[in-house]
Amino acid sequence: MASPQQMRRGDLGRKYSVMATPGREGQQIQAGIYAGRAIGVFTSGGDSQGMNSAVRAVVRMGSYLGCKTYYIKEGYQGMVDGGDYIVEATWASSSGIMQLGGTVIGSARCKDFREIEGRLKAAQNLIERKILSLVVIGGDGSLTGANIFRQEWPTLLQKLFEAGRITNEQFQECGHLNIVGMVGSIDNDFCGTDMTIGTDTALHRIMESVDTISTTASSHQRAFVLEVMGRHCGYLALVGALATEADWVFIPEWPPEDGWEDTLCNKLSAERATGQRLNVILVAEGSIDRHGKPITANQIKDLLTDRLKYDTRVTVLGHVQRGGSPTAFDRILGARMGAESVLALMDATPDTPACVISLDGNEAVRVPLMQCVERTKNVQNAMNEGNFEEAVRLRGKSFQNNLATYRLLSKLQPPKKTADESSKGKRFAIMNIGAPACGMNAVVRSFVRLSLAQGYTVLGIHDSFDGLLYGRSTELINPASHHEDFAYVKPMSWTEVQGWSGRGGSLLGTRKVLASKYGIDKIAEKMKEYDISGLVIVGGFEAYHSALQLTEARKDHDAFCIPILVIPCTISNNVPGSDFSLGADTALNEITDICDRIKQSATGTKRRVFVVETMGGYCGYLATMSGLAGGADAAYVFEDKFSITDLRDDVFHLKNKILNAGVQRGLVLRNELANAHYTTDFIEQLFSEEGKGVFTCRKNVLGHMQQGGVPSVFDRNYGTKLAAKAVPWMAQQVKEYTQENGKVFTNTPTTASLLGMRKRHMEFSPLQELAKGTDFEHRLPEDQWWLKLRPLLRILAKHTETGYVSETIPEGVVDLEELDEY
Repeated sequence: MASPQQMRRGDLGRKYSVMATPGREGQQIQAGIYAGRAIGVFTSGGDSQGMNSAVRAVVRMGSYLGCKTYYIKEGYQGMVDGGDYIVEATWASSSGIMQLGGTVIGSARCKDFREIEGRLKAAQNLIERKILSLVVIGGDGSLTGANIFRQEWPTLLQKLFEAGRITNEQFQECGHLNIVGMVGSIDNDFCGTDMTIGTDTALHRIMESVDTISTTASSHQRAFVLEVMGRHCGYLALVGALATEADWVFIPEWPPEDGWEDTLCNKLSAERATGQRLNVILVAEGSIDRHGKPITANQIKDLLTDRLKYDTRVTVLGHVQRGGSPTAFDRILGARMGAESVLALMDATPDTPACVISLDGNEAVRVPLMQCVERTKNVQNAMNEGNFEEAVRLRGKSFQNNLATYRLLSKLQPPKKTADESSKGKRFAIMNIGAPACGMNAVVRSFVRLSLAQGYTVLGIHDSFDGLLYGRSTELINPASHHEDFAYVKPMSWTEVQGWSGRGGSLLGTRKVLASKYGIDKIAEKMKEYDISGLVIVGGFEAYHSALQLTEARKDHDAFCIPILVIPCTISNNVPGSDFSLGADTALNEITDICDRIKQSATGTKRRVFVVETMGGYCGYLATMSGLAGGADAAYVFEDKFSITDLRDDVFHLKNKILNAGVQRGLVLRNELANAHYTTDFIEQLFSEEGKGVFTCRKNVLGHMQQGGVPSVFDRNYGTKLAAKAVPWMAQQVKEYTQENGKVFTNTPTTASLLGMRKRHMEFSPLQELAKGTDFEHRLPEDQWWLKLRPLLRILAKHTETGYVSETIPEGVVDLEELDEY
């Protein structure tokens, strides 16, 4: 891989790359050091869920740094009108807003700002309040307008001074304006960030709608055509189709080939012939054919009604996609971007170009605004010219992979031609180990179909090692006889996994045990009996540890000298080698929703503090991230040691908050194994005693409800992508290590790996290398990226902190073709 220096020289093509500056999530920042500065924050253009979280973070990070922060209500219109539309923000005024959809400070279109007199009024209003730093949250149009305003600032200042509308002192003090942008758009149509604020929630609305409609469609054997937003970008439709297993998707970047009407009807007819009772088609509102002619939902409905005589209904989701409470992802994204935007403004100089805060994997980075805007416009230009291949390419590699994966997985049957002769007679096996987590079934579905497409047989091992050791093949046992205590191994078919992506739990069954418990010799014997050429284990820390045990036993058993791959899937997010585990996103949403209801209860009863216990073993990921998403006052975790003094200080913090800040509730989260002595009961009793006369205290142990529910869009899509990455890797290992006798043999360390996302790339990490950085006693990786966010949680809760600490990334180039991973 090229070094950052090589990338700066343009070796990889600077046309589609931008310089990225690391965020300050990894630096010590002392409270109050920017006292006297003023910041204005406003939202503009279409609203999106998560904007309020970003606004809250701007206000509270600004307060922490000593800045005076102003709400500019109703977007650019409020900036022009001034007066009561520009008001000072307080810590209390930003409380209780992050769980709300839309934007509480309003957004409006503004014709006045397009005229010079309107911009002069806006500049005068800002100067009167000494606001020389602006945070704009909106789409590319809003951000571009802000940059033009920044560039015009010296001219506007001169005209105001010459007209006597500002004083000489103001003219001298307000010589430059700095702006920082955050992209709030449900379409995820901005090139330069992995995700825009609001996209994840909009995808949830689509997923919920399709899941709900599917039940009635199946009951009546109907077809449903759903129109989703996306006038110029098909991201929502495409990812929504992947997550819901839609039968067909129409997007503007990739119009269907001529004759699509016949292809669509033939596909749906074939599906009904196999017994499928419903059909779901997603249509982006901007969909067109290869000649630029619009394709509408009603046009598709008429086609299915006239040709196939299907009972077909149209549902236009419309602004439902913009509504509702933000997901945990969007709340955390807004909080991180909002905090970073304030830090970027504090770092800015008169020569600093306008930047936009972007998400690069798990890092907040700053990228030049106008380079991103230019790239975004290039996508639309390519579509206008009918160059759809270029449009898809410009959307990025993730978009391309989503499209390619959907087109393959949505086929009725696997392709007739195998990808390679080396797949003949080869068997992959897949099993789940560990506690059930949402996303397991999405991995299995995709792995089965993609493996079958390359000509491999896939054995589904039910109930973990119980199934492997004590089950029988389908030739000997009737699958209908399968029950809770009976496990078996059987080949899986293409149609068998239909509908699995949206199912929670583990349809293959799973056990929370290690391989060593059953006896390595017995497992080796069974794997040899089933002639397994490659093994995939989906699960949590037990899956990783079991795979490591099998790998270490290679020297004694040839049965384990095959490709072994672990796909991390656990709500605890404690598996080494991956920043994110499948299931954690769904669990975070469950916890966040519960915390919202708990906070509502606390508000209703007044002056009440809730202590909530989350799962996660020794890993504090769920407690920390749900604390950020739920606006918690504290989150106690094993990795960040705390004492009785810390608990006492938090009691004082809650007392002060309730008595002086006007907020009548409190929320404290505790990871289940945070401390052996400071238990949830202890903390509740301590807070109850010390809070007497000010607040009452209650506890809530969430338990296994965190594992349940419907998989989130992220977990469905992430599981699909992991499988799409796993199959080519397995196939390559099998091809490379097949011996002359047709058997697969390898004891190379790299052929026993874990597939996970690091930063923003899918990586295969050898298990034996990962073991060197693993705390097996506490089932934790030694390096956990999310710990850098813990100070942010306390800063946003108005604790007195001495720094904002985490790791940094080197300054370099961000490849915009890849910067949209979801």
